[in-house]
Amino acid sequence: MMRSMFAGVSGLRTHQVRMDVIGNNIANVNTYGYKSSRASFQEMLSQTIQGSSTPTAERGGTNPQQVGLGVQLGSIDVLHSQGNTESTGNITDMAIEGDGFFILGSGDQRLYTRAGMFGLSATEASLEDQGNLVSLVNGLRVQGYAFESIPGTDQYRPREAQAGNLQDIYINTEDRIPGRATDSVTMTGNLDGRYDPDNRLTVDRQFSAFDSRGGRVDVLITFEQTGVDTWDYTINDVGGQPVTGNPGGTITFNSNGANTADDPQAPFTIPAAALGGGVEDIEISLDFTQLTSYAEDTTAIVQNVNGYRSGVLESFTVDQSGVVTGSYSNGLTRPLWQVALARFPNAAGLSKAGNTMFSESSNSGDTIFGAAGSGGFGAISPSALEMSNVDLSQEFTNMIITQRGFQANSRIITSSDEMLQELVNLKR
Repeated sequence: MMRSMFAGVSGLRTHQVRMDVIGNNIANVNTYGYKSSRASFQEMLSQTIQGSSTPTAERGGTNPQQVGLGVQLGSIDVLHSQGNTESTGNITDMAIEGDGFFILGSGDQRLYTRAGMFGLSATEASLEDQGNLVSLVNGLRVQGYAFESIPGTDQYRPREAQAGNLQDIYINTEDRIPGRATDSVTMTGNLDGRYDPDNRLTVDRQFSAFDSRGGRVDVLITFEQTGVDTWDYTINDVGGQPVTGNPGGTITFNSNGANTADDPQAPFTIPAAALGGGVEDIEISLDFTQLTSYAEDTTAIVQNVNGYRSGVLESFTVDQSGVVTGSYSNGLTRPLWQVALARFPNAAGLSKAGNTMFSESSNSGDTIFGAAGSGGFGAISPSALEMSNVDLSQEFTNMIITQRGFQANSRIITSSDEMLQELVNLKR
């Protein structure tokens, strides 16, 4: 048998594999998060007919005479180039603009994907309540870092981005923010400094304070002009219950209309008896620092009432850093989770695990955990999905080249067969 025939057979096999890769790319042209693959060839071992000879002083050397034995598959590479982003309008859809991967949990195993088609699913504990953020492709749970409160403040921070802090993202649709008692109120603006003893001004301002359970009580502040630079104030709740501690006092201003009190604050207490059972006294510090008394119309307003009533989660949003922020019925917002991302020293070394997912391999390097917007992980595009990075024009061109290569290798086999036929015919 002729070596050329076996070389042609190897060419048919490798071109068939390349056509398989191309066909799979084209089939997944509309698969979200899909990364195209590329097949490359390499020469097989060559058979040496005659080795090389060393040149001498009288004559030159000769090159080796080798006949190649065909072609074999070199590699099938996954191309992790960025795909285009398609806006979907679905709040739980996410796309990554960068090198990161979403992390999906499957028991103790973690899988990675670029397909951010996510949604809320029922939990095992209550099949009626939605909560876990899962992949709509396979139901695996999306992992992230929970936010925790900073002691002594109203601020929150995500847990450190590392493997041990990863958790399944759970959005409790019945989550509540407990009420907080008001303890600080600020007044700003102007009290009209134009004084007429026969027509002294009276100004009423009302605000809503909150008790320790988030219950609301309306408080009325009455200012009465008593002189050119002085105003008396009294504090009562609207229900007619008296406040204690400092139910009234005087605010003085200088000739420039600025407040002259060393400590222009009015601490007062709304007793628990006036609020109903099960709550504590509301102790409030009322700050008059920013009040002025210019010869202008009264514009005094109440600002920065820091208490609030309880609220239940109504909706949530996702930003470019992957932070899931909840909006509550009391008007407050609170960060709940940060979507975790992973990247690899050699992303091309990841193993395909089906369903547009990848798993870590011995050549991908160890997983590096992080979050969007840091360390090269990229940013998240909320309400969007990453489209396939398949380039149809390139794939069709490669298809033509592969078809011609297959055709040429089949001609090698045909021609080799004809030559063998001539040898057989010599016997006649």
